[in-house]
Amino acid sequence: MASIIINKASAEDIDIIQKLGVQTFSETFSEDNTEEAMEKYLKESFNIEKVTSELKNPDSHFYIAWEEDDPVGYLKVNSGKAQTELQDDTSLEIERIYVKKSHHGKKIGQLLYDQALKTAQHFKKSYLWLGVWEENLRALHFYKKNGFVEFDKHIFRLGDEEQTDLMMKKTLE
Repeated sequence: MASIIINKASAEDIDIIQKLGVQTFSETFSEDNTEEAMEKYLKESFNIEKVTSELKNPDSHFYIAWEEDDPVGYLKVNSGKAQTELQDDTSLEIERIYVKKSHHGKKIGQLLYDQALKTAQHFKKSYLWLGVWEENLRALHFYKKNGFVEFDKHIFRLGDEEQTDLMMKKTLE
């Protein structure tokens, strides 16, 4: 495997983020959800206008994992008002870490998480937090392994369906 490089995304990366978002979300969740719910969520969450707006938000940061010229995963973190819930000035939300299925098990998720940690430290945040679907056992294991603990639950809407996300946090030194 070629080495993986993590780069901060810019406005020129809108198409890459949009395509990666659709592909990785579909690969991760389509088996466990209805086609209608997936279609609605993907249209709402990964349309070009929404991705453009998120990329332009100064409180959101995207990073792309590259294997040579191939984007294989991405990270989205939020601070301040860009956070989906807590909006605590001392926290950084990991909204998305997704890796192409073809690259699972190659430690790319860990590299993206490490980037989130560096970003939190750079902005002097006191903790990281995220929401993860209670049935996404792979992700739950990953976050627990990285020191996250559950502190609450919230409802995540996928299309017209409601799912329970576990809210997890990790206090930083």
